[in-house]
Amino acid sequence: MKYGLLGEHLSHSYSPLIHSMLGDYQYGLIEKAPHEVEDYIKNGDFKAINVTIPYKKTVMPFLDEISDRAKKIGSVNVVVRRDDGTLFGDNSDYGGFASLVKKARISIKGKKVLVLGDGGASVTVQAVLRDMGAASVTVISLYTEDNYENIDRHADADVIVNATPVGMYPKNGERLVDLSIFPHLSGVLDVIYNPYKTALILDAEERGIPSAGGLRMLVAQAVVANEMFFSEKQDKSVIDAIEKKVAAMMKNVTLIGMPGCGKSTIGKRLAALTGRELVDIDAEIVKVAGKTIPEIFAEDGEEAFRRLETQVTAEVCKRSGCIISCGGGVVTRPENRRLIRQNSTVVFIARELDTLATKGRPLSETTSALSLWEARRPMYNSWSDIKMLNCGINQTALAIIRALHLNTKKRT
Repeated sequence: MKYGLLGEHLSHSYSPLIHSMLGDYQYGLIEKAPHEVEDYIKNGDFKAINVTIPYKKTVMPFLDEISDRAKKIGSVNVVVRRDDGTLFGDNSDYGGFASLVKKARISIKGKKVLVLGDGGASVTVQAVLRDMGAASVTVISLYTEDNYENIDRHADADVIVNATPVGMYPKNGERLVDLSIFPHLSGVLDVIYNPYKTALILDAEERGIPSAGGLRMLVAQAVVANEMFFSEKQDKSVIDAIEKKVAAMMKNVTLIGMPGCGKSTIGKRLAALTGRELVDIDAEIVKVAGKTIPEIFAEDGEEAFRRLETQVTAEVCKRSGCIISCGGGVVTRPENRRLIRQNSTVVFIARELDTLATKGRPLSETTSALSLWEARRPMYNSWSDIKMLNCGINQTALAIIRALHLNTKKRT
């Protein structure tokens, strides 16, 4: 393997996908245990590799030369084998994080910034922030003077950057700080890219604070690494193009709307056209409960059903690249909004009320469509990214594909 990513647990990495868009070269995942790293760096058959956690510092003693930038940061994430066989280490994360800050349009100059975490990513983030003119950069970590127990003494912070893995898949929903104690925040950044929006980013969105997750950093650093691999400059517009493509591929397409509006059938058609996995949350609830939805309502009540719906939604919406069909009442519990929006583009399927199917739907059989619609319409609108009128299964599925720029299956 001539090019690739060296790390310990890499099954969810998007790096091979990104590098496949940058050029015609073989790029794969190189998983090594800690005791295998030295031998691989010294004797592995590679031309150039990226290095990810936990080995960004580990590899440094085994290199012949390290760039001044990487020395200053104290972290190497690119290793290139030069023509004479010597190994050169550099850091492309610096350029990646700088690109994230610029895209988010968050001003750093003269600002007080808190960086969560003191690991390898944190050191790079700190270097960029200082070079961008931050008035102060304070590192918050578990065992230092400035820690999460006394973070309120920094309530005057302007910008917060999460440089830890807290909130990363599969531990979606976790965060280290409560943004409500920072009344002056003008920006929140998170280096995590899976999920697309971490709990911290969702918190910022709800408070109207400019924010951005780590996908931009991942793509931008890959472009910088590619330039280091081949000593050739890339047109920087490629960063925007690849980020857009990767985001469309990694994000779920989640369908919400009234019971009987066609979410399940449109979802099946979308899955068939795109080759994505279809996950119907109602069907998953039936599997977990071991009985039908009407039986759950009759035997356990609506509240028990809603709790189970939230539990299943939390697990399903951690996934990436799926078509997800939600039950009509998913919007009745506010906590479901964050579960759905963390990793999805949300599509509201609308349909005329007098055409909605009601058979086998407990609430639709006992409550008028108009009253359900009036109660739920504000949530359907505010939770969704786009609205689509059901104008037929195939036509609606194709319209969603066009609107979201989804890839379709190649015909054989």
